[in-house]
Amino acid sequence: MRIVLDAMGSDNHPQPEVLAAIEAAKRFGDEILLVGQEEKLTPLLAEYGMGKLPITIVHAPEIFEMSDKISGSSLRRAKNSMGVGMDFLKNGEADAFVSAGNTGGVMAFGLTRLGRIKGLKQRPALCAMIPVKGGRAVITDIGANAECKPEMLVQFAKMGAIYARKALGVSNPRVGIISNGEEVGKGNDLVKATYPLLEESGLNFYGNVESKELFGGEVDVAVTDGFTGNVLIKTSEAVAKLLTDQLRTHITSSLMTSIGGALAKPAFNKLKKDLDPAEIGAAPLLGLNGLVFVGHGRSNALALFNAIIKARQAVEANLLQDLREAILADF
Repeated sequence: MRIVLDAMGSDNHPQPEVLAAIEAAKRFGDEILLVGQEEKLTPLLAEYGMGKLPITIVHAPEIFEMSDKISGSSLRRAKNSMGVGMDFLKNGEADAFVSAGNTGGVMAFGLTRLGRIKGLKQRPALCAMIPVKGGRAVITDIGANAECKPEMLVQFAKMGAIYARKALGVSNPRVGIISNGEEVGKGNDLVKATYPLLEESGLNFYGNVESKELFGGEVDVAVTDGFTGNVLIKTSEAVAKLLTDQLRTHITSSLMTSIGGALAKPAFNKLKKDLDPAEIGAAPLLGLNGLVFVGHGRSNALALFNAIIKARQAVEANLLQDLREAILADF
């Protein structure tokens, strides 16, 4: 297997990417194509002990920054790490692409380099997994499409259901639409217009879901527009961090709580791991004609390593082929 890793994507590039590439190459023995500025990557790989690991540096002299505007001229520049990396996927020289860079940039380069899966009439969607009661659930879209139409949400729901079957092992995923009330008829115009389409979609449609149903594990897939999804997932991550920080503060506030905390340390460590976004790693951009995964800009080495794991799992599960077949059959 060959995975392309955008070495200039994260806020602290390229150190996290280099560390993730080394760990992944050690763990799995797959070839990692580390795409970025060679003059920065070569000394770091030497410093951290690349040795004879199957890591190949692919020189890309330019960087698509978080602040860069997406335009025709920027997309035509093939010398940045996103464009160069995507070309390996386009030409069949790699199995998946991973980046913690500008999400809009990844979407734009994905559309121009890879295109949509044949038969897909709408835009790709960014799909994430979040911790919920009893396991995890899929949310889509989480930021690739701020403005959506009802038909787009139905498409997102169908692709999310396929991803849930592959990633969560759920044979018939329960699909809900995020709304401000669980009753039929609640929601804004987009939710109200999408509801009957989901009812007729052939999916295992649960109905409207509020946060309590979502985090209570009532659905396996929650569909929404990218603006709402992005706010939801960032809020949930911030609340999770607040809870773990507050818990740590209270545990160390006295001798008695410190003793109790020491006894409960294994449980607290498990909780922290469950709530840590770095454990999830990255989200797939479903609908592109290639496996593309996008991580947080603040991703550390652990997050990027887990992003590579997500990409490997998608390759092994034939996720792209399943999406292609489903879209041709259904859209």
